Amino acid sequence: MKKFFLYLMAAFYVLAGLNHFRNPAFYMQIMPPWLPWHYALVLLSGVAEVIVGILLLIPRTRRPGAWLTILLLLAIFPANIQMAIDYYQAHNPALWIALLRLPLQGVLIWWAWLYTKRGYI
Repeated sequence: MKKFFLYLMAAFYVLAGLNHFRNPAFYMQIMPPWLPWHYALVLLSGVAEVIVGILLLIPRTRRPGAWLTILLLLAIFPANIQMAIDYYQAHNPALWIALLRLPLQGVLIWWAWLYTKRGYI
């Protein structure tokens, strides 16, 4: 099961990263206004997600990939907060999804952390 969930996590990040290039408008709208270069950061975060997904698949780079995944999740957390704020202010009916994403980030960090341990898989 550990390998299944590892491959699932890796696929999730690769696909999510590729989605940054397929649908950058979604990510642009949740960028915090205080960050510069929104489009470049959307593309950069997409590249980062693809890279961590690939690193998780390679046994030799799995642990660093898991740590980089955690750092990436922390780096993109402000966008999730911004999304929740924007949805709240706009009375968006999908607010519940934006709010669910906030604690989900902690679950994703925990999931990646499991693969930072030597001998976990």
